[in-house]
Amino acid sequence: MKKLVYLLSLIVLLASCGNSSKISDSVTTQTDTLRYPEETHLKNIQQLTFGGDNAEAYWSYDGKYLVFQKSNPKEGINCDQIFIGKVPTKKGEKFNYKMVSTGKGRTTCAYFTKDGKHIIYASTHLGSTDCPPVPDRSKYGNKYIWPLYSSFDIFMADLDGNIVKQLTNSSSYDAEGTISPDGKKMIYTSTKDGDIELYIMDLATGAEKRITNTLGYDGGAWFSPDGTKLIWRASRPKTEAEIKEYKDLLKENLVAPTNMEVWVANADGSNARQVTSYGQANWAPTYMPDSKHIIFASNHEYKRGFPFNLYTINEDGTNLQKISRDKGFDAFPMFSPNGKKIVFSSNRNNGGTRDTNVFIADWEE
Repeated sequence: MKKLVYLLSLIVLLASCGNSSKISDSVTTQTDTLRYPEETHLKNIQQLTFGGDNAEAYWSYDGKYLVFQKSNPKEGINCDQIFIGKVPTKKGEKFNYKMVSTGKGRTTCAYFTKDGKHIIYASTHLGSTDCPPVPDRSKYGNKYIWPLYSSFDIFMADLDGNIVKQLTNSSSYDAEGTISPDGKKMIYTSTKDGDIELYIMDLATGAEKRITNTLGYDGGAWFSPDGTKLIWRASRPKTEAEIKEYKDLLKENLVAPTNMEVWVANADGSNARQVTSYGQANWAPTYMPDSKHIIFASNHEYKRGFPFNLYTINEDGTNLQKISRDKGFDAFPMFSPNGKKIVFSSNRNNGGTRDTNVFIADWEE
């Protein structure tokens, strides 16, 4: 678990500085030497980033661009900032990307808007221009915990990095926003009502509705590609000791995400139901292009807490299949809008370092 703690603390903020004109000149690696033999669904894997911690890469609606978060102290990016880049379409083509967040505070969970001209992301920059402090885990028995910075709010910016609108404005944690397929609604996570819950906001009017009401962490939510369903990760403390620990951490704006399962519901939050029951951390779930099957990351096979690999499953919890085979970390899977490619973050090919990079691959059934 100690190695898992270090690994995840490097790449994940959830519920993670430089010049906004900075451009990468990294060349993509196009070779299936990046693919393990058992990874039969992944073909023509390409490495897009090289060095630092690069994660949560998500497609634009037209499938031409990716937005992702990156930190790399060697480049002066001391905590996660948001970058966008054009997806390579030819062999050997460079993945050029630029910073589109302010370079201040910490940012996370970016997503393109439907018009392709803006992104949303969460940032702490209004609270402070500095990177917020990382929790001292020794106070909690070195347990893996995530900070829920109350200075996080969600913003909309154009592709030159200019903030055009502040979408949330509470004194609590507001982050983990994604947008519906029709571009009209945003689902996000907030602690403003005293627990870690999901809310859906109408982007045109700002009107919103809380859609979860059960004690525990609810976050990382997505609409299905057809817009009829929701999927997210959730913890559900049940015993007296689990509930006490959860509430005690929450009072300090912290959460321990080591026991999470995949949940789904109708698009309005009704008929919520649990899909997985594997124990440990089952998270970063999204619906696959058919809006019926699910892909997610999990460490449930390994009691020591790592590696994390990608799995697919039916939405009724049947037919679990292991997709990736890296011995470190594979997570944040997301299919392209046309369903032909998948993007994910991985420790593979990092030269024995703890770097996490962004990869894309062709998907084969």
